[in-house]
Amino acid sequence: MTLPDGLVLRTAEPRDLDQIGALLAERGEPEDAVDHRLVVEDPDAGWEACAVVVDGDRVVSTATLLDETLFLDGVKIPAGQVELVATDRDYEGRGLVRALMGWAHERSATRGQLVQVMLGIPYFYRLFGYTYAIPISPVRPVVGTASADGYTVREATFDDIPALHRLQEAEQARADLSMPHSPSLWRWLIARDGSTQWLVERDGVPVGTGRSTPPDEGVQLCEVAATEAGAVHALLAHTGATEANERPGTVAGEALEPFLGPAPEEANSYYVRVPDPVALLDHLRPVFGRRLAKSPFADAEGEAVVSFYRSHVRLPYHAGEVGAVVAGGTMQAPGAAGGCGVAPDMLASLLFGPHGLRGLTARQPDVYPGPNADLMHTLFPPVRADLMTFYMP
Repeated sequence: MTLPDGLVLRTAEPRDLDQIGALLAERGEPEDAVDHRLVVEDPDAGWEACAVVVDGDRVVSTATLLDETLFLDGVKIPAGQVELVATDRDYEGRGLVRALMGWAHERSATRGQLVQVMLGIPYFYRLFGYTYAIPISPVRPVVGTASADGYTVREATFDDIPALHRLQEAEQARADLSMPHSPSLWRWLIARDGSTQWLVERDGVPVGTGRSTPPDEGVQLCEVAATEAGAVHALLAHTGATEANERPGTVAGEALEPFLGPAPEEANSYYVRVPDPVALLDHLRPVFGRRLAKSPFADAEGEAVVSFYRSHVRLPYHAGEVGAVVAGGTMQAPGAAGGCGVAPDMLASLLFGPHGLRGLTARQPDVYPGPNADLMHTLFPPVRADLMTFYMP
């Protein structure tokens, strides 16, 4: 793709590796160059996962799209995550990141991904259709002293990946919405320099895991998973963590809690982009059907109308099953049709956020349940999320 001033956006190639690495290291961290190499040299991702903007032979901007999978109440949602974004200082303000985000979103669509999720600097990615929707677990100071007695803590290896996955899978099973690490991402985490993956064993049996930052950054511990409290205490003692991400509602979270100080008084959330609301809602029909089947609406028949004001959808339901979603046009007063109103930039929060329709109604003037509030609250309850990403939040 040709951009203004003779710049060209194209898929990255092996000849770009050193320049991309230097750019990422200069605009971010030295470890970013290692991370990029791990991604593009892995057959599960490859060079097609990365794009660059070049000025002649010079790489001046880059971005990478990672494949992810969300699970909402057991339903798999193909997703993408944009990472490793950087632009040469001399080329800032020329729309290069916007062009790269367009490339990432087009690639995401061709891969059948219905959602994009990402960590990013404040506000910036709102410019590209993202909204803050899923809370990030607070990072809290570690207080007190834990003991590692009876446990062995060591750096995880590639052979440990199945055990790491099992431990995390058990913790994430307690959440309504989860995003586990993919097999390729596990490999990258074991190989990368920017964090250390730990395994805790008792009598040779894996009982805990977590990930920490290097000591020179102040040790942050996150993604703690365990089958018993002592494994968590051993991680705290071995890593010397000064702060940790809480993980409420899990074995690890309960074991961490006595060692954590107050949470910061600030909001922190993942960005989410929903490019095609109708496609996503249709994909989630099994979720909506199960929610109805467990409610007083289990034997009912009708349709749920959800208006985004400039467009709307109808979800027909019968005996705990939801039919194909029907898209419609402008509906400024959905209450008259028995429907609820949801501002379009609130859809990700409605589907994946902790407030549900009831909580959003209390917080957002342009979200309301309409005359069939019980039905709408059944379809759109609060969601507890547990996401794991390449980079520690």
